[in-house]
Amino acid sequence: MAKHGKRYLEMAKAIDREKLYEPQEAIELLKEIVKSNFDHTVETAIRLGVNPRNADQQVRGTVVLPHGTGRTVRVLVFAKGDKAKEAEAAGADRVGAEELAEEIQKGWLDFDVAVATPDMMGTVGKLGRILGPKGLMPNPKTGTVTMDVEKAVKEIKAGKVEYRVDKAGNVHVPIGKISFSEEQLLDNFRILIDAIIKAKPSGAKGTYIKSITISSSLSPGIKVSPQYIALAFKKKELKDKE
Repeated sequence: MAKHGKRYLEMAKAIDREKLYEPQEAIELLKEIVKSNFDHTVETAIRLGVNPRNADQQVRGTVVLPHGTGRTVRVLVFAKGDKAKEAEAAGADRVGAEELAEEIQKGWLDFDVAVATPDMMGTVGKLGRILGPKGLMPNPKTGTVTMDVEKAVKEIKAGKVEYRVDKAGNVHVPIGKISFSEEQLLDNFRILIDAIIKAKPSGAKGTYIKSITISSSLSPGIKVSPQYIALAFKKKELKDKE
């Protein structure tokens, strides 16, 4: 059993482990109990009723959080010619082609997200063994293999995050920093949940979202009420009928 420090245990005392909080209530409590000079990341953990081993139950995608994540993201773009200039103008941190691939092969990995134009995938594909295990490989499913590099870079810089179900059926996504206002965190949370709901795979049966927990980098989790989840589903169903 994991041992927790004094600060963690003090935060845990303020959380009713049997209670299911409304999203705003959970965020308010989190901001109240997290007292630190360190600007903690606020994360949402979602347990899904899917079997990731089945191809028709994969949950993966991206969403642009309206208030970003509070994190400076270093973006690398594999592109040539006009597309390289487009990426630079959009704010990419590094832009290049074969020379960048050579640097990566030598061990340079000083970036957070890689974007590539389709014509560069022949070069980028050779880096699969390096980038793949670190989650840095460009992928058309997440919009990081695209001809619209300007849009891709701007969205990533603005707060675009990727969500992907793990082997245990869980999704972990940052929704901001503890220094964000309650309204900003709540907006980001709602947009994320909406995206997860829209990404429900056709093969998923029964309860799709089983539980949601909100926490900071070092705090205990605060459970969110399933009534909120049911309300979100209902709103989506109403929109689909319009």
